[in-house]
Amino acid sequence: MTSDEVLDEFREAGALLEGHFILSSGLRSPIFLQKALVFRDAARTERLCKALAAKIGAEVTEELTAIVSPAMGGIIPGYETSRHLKLPFLFVEREEGEFRLRRGFELNRGDRVLIIEDIVTTGLSSRECIAAVEKTGAKVVAEGCLVDRSGGRADVGVPLTALASVTFPAYPADDLPPELERIPAVKPGSRGLQA
Repeated sequence: MTSDEVLDEFREAGALLEGHFILSSGLRSPIFLQKALVFRDAARTERLCKALAAKIGAEVTEELTAIVSPAMGGIIPGYETSRHLKLPFLFVEREEGEFRLRRGFELNRGDRVLIIEDIVTTGLSSRECIAAVEKTGAKVVAEGCLVDRSGGRADVGVPLTALASVTFPAYPADDLPPELERIPAVKPGSRGLQA
């Protein structure tokens, strides 16, 4: 599956949005990928994650023993990719501001973990997820994601396999182009929401 085919899946799901968006990284962008609209379609999600699993299988040569994803956005693609790779799936979630394994999930020294994310912009949540996994003594071998919107510039700390690699503009809030300054900003993601 090519990057254009992946973006077509997002377009067909109504998930490639244009406007002025506050990304979970804090950066601003005229493009937002609302993956929740993709994930509501099980067949579409399966197509994307099966393609990601195949690409990971071709690129990651080390043996893997588990897949870990960050909650909330990584849970669906992590689970579905783990199904195709036939690996156990766990997720980390924030507790007191830090990612942690909870709900009885455990990793052991010697486990070789693949991180699965939905979308990577700066790599911050990936690095936080990797740190949480490494605290258990397990080793993170690589990461996979559906979309790397940094076009390969994000440093996640391990080799990254992206089903689609695109370069969407992203700007600090205090350095917006005039066309974004004129549009009210919205934050459609989940990070920072209070229960």
